[in-house]
Amino acid sequence: MKPHPSRLRLNAQEAPGATLERLLEAAEHHQALEQRVLTAIPAELASGCRFVAYRDGDLTLSAPNSVHASQLRLRQRDVVNELRQDPDFRHLWRLKVRVVPQGKPPAGLSPAPPISTENARLLMEEAGHTKDEDLRQVLERLARHARD
Repeated sequence: MKPHPSRLRLNAQEAPGATLERLLEAAEHHQALEQRVLTAIPAELASGCRFVAYRDGDLTLSAPNSVHASQLRLRQRDVVNELRQDPDFRHLWRLKVRVVPQGKPPAGLSPAPPISTENARLLMEEAGHTKDEDLRQVLERLARHARD
């Protein structure tokens, strides 16, 4: 019996071509399952959804935002019932939806805006009055962010 592509295990003793062939086979199987799952989801929700995995009766989907995820969860009974008609999903019993935002991730924190010279003066004054050395250093560093 041929191993199920979702149970793909890479073996170092296998010829590289065989491993690649099995990997491509698994990718094709995943893509075919995704197409069948997306046809069972209402059209207005399917556009941003992706098939993640199907294992042990659990179907995991990703949604682009919490609104899509909530709508999928509300309609999960209909989706599960429709997918159970497919022989590959006959043991489906649970639908999990994860939010995976699409698009570019934020490029990091933007630099802090400079503080006014008056605030910098107040921070330096406070640093001069504190007995805690660590706090004094932090206040002095903050004061250096003053705009000129």
